[in-house]
Amino acid sequence: MYTDDKAIFTIGIAAEMLDIHPRTLRIYEEEGLITPARKGQWRYFTMDDLKWVGCLREMIHSHGVSIAAIKKLLKYTPCWNITDCPFEKRKQCSAFMSNGLVPKKINRVIPLKHKSNLAA
Repeated sequence: MYTDDKAIFTIGIAAEMLDIHPRTLRIYEEEGLITPARKGQWRYFTMDDLKWVGCLREMIHSHGVSIAAIKKLLKYTPCWNITDCPFEKRKQCSAFMSNGLVPKKINRVIPLKHKSNLAA
């Protein structure tokens, strides 16, 4: 079964899907911005990795944020605060969805009875 976190794309396929040179992915890995799965010398990327690289590319090329600045900013804040992504785009982001900031269903808490009723 296919999931977004399953490493299935080689660097060549990932680069082709992203319309970038494989060297770009190697640079992002060297800079610590992505960590593809490794098996021997082969790198394998997940769909989540590809989405993250898309976010990186947008920060770098659309917003003019340098790689060094992205690395510093990510120490202090999640990526969606750097680029101010709209909520609709954030809902597609696995990092945002797994962060716990997305509102979840709140279970109703049954109020405690008065202390005198608890003693009985």
